[in-house]
Amino acid sequence: MIRKSIFGAALMVPAILVWAQAPKTGAAKAATKTAAKAPAAAGEITGKVTFEGAPPKNKILKMDADPVCASQHPGPVSSDDTLVGPGGGLKNVLVYAKAGVPASSIPPAPTTPAKVDQKGCIYTPRIVVVMAGQPVEFSNDDPTNHHIQAMAEVNKEWTVSQNKGTGPQTVTFNQPEVGILTICHLHPWMRMFIHVLQNPFYAVTGDDGTFTIKGLPPGYYTLEAWHEKLGTQTLKVKAGDKADFTFKAD
Repeated sequence: MIRKSIFGAALMVPAILVWAQAPKTGAAKAATKTAAKAPAAAGEITGKVTFEGAPPKNKILKMDADPVCASQHPGPVSSDDTLVGPGGGLKNVLVYAKAGVPASSIPPAPTTPAKVDQKGCIYTPRIVVVMAGQPVEFSNDDPTNHHIQAMAEVNKEWTVSQNKGTGPQTVTFNQPEVGILTICHLHPWMRMFIHVLQNPFYAVTGDDGTFTIKGLPPGYYTLEAWHEKLGTQTLKVKAGDKADFTFKAD
């Protein structure tokens, strides 16, 4: 009876969190914790990414260098590198299956390009995710010129001029690479990131920090959550479970 009571109590002890410094920045702490057992739908992983602490104040973008850019906005424009919503939800975090995906479950890369617009001298969206071999298409809807540079390291770096009124420019990266910083040489505040993945099992968090990765085969996966300022976290989770991440500022 005593052994049975002790065993029952042990089952109620919360999982221990082990935090490690994220390799890319000093702002994040990598989470290696057992996922919560609250069930999600079979074949998918749902969760939320939150920011703990006082949300950082984003800088006001200085667009005076090009009056055409500034004239398209009714007021000051702040950077969107760290967006924290109600309840601490962290937006624009890539969450993807980094390991554990069976090769037989990976489909061919889509041929439809992921689209990026340049409007108001801002890249939209800020985060683009494609599979290796899937094209990325840039459009220029501004009455001014742009000069795009995708600063790839694993893949070949790509740079192209895109004058006002010209058609889309397309690039394809054939090797997986997370976090390709993309800038405009004519407008230094313009920044976005391209993520090139091996598989289609990923999601980008919305305004409330939530995400859903669908279509996963049964099994265990190593998820990585990537944020441009706060670094990365990893978490091992089973398909059908929930997975939550928490980032903290220094």
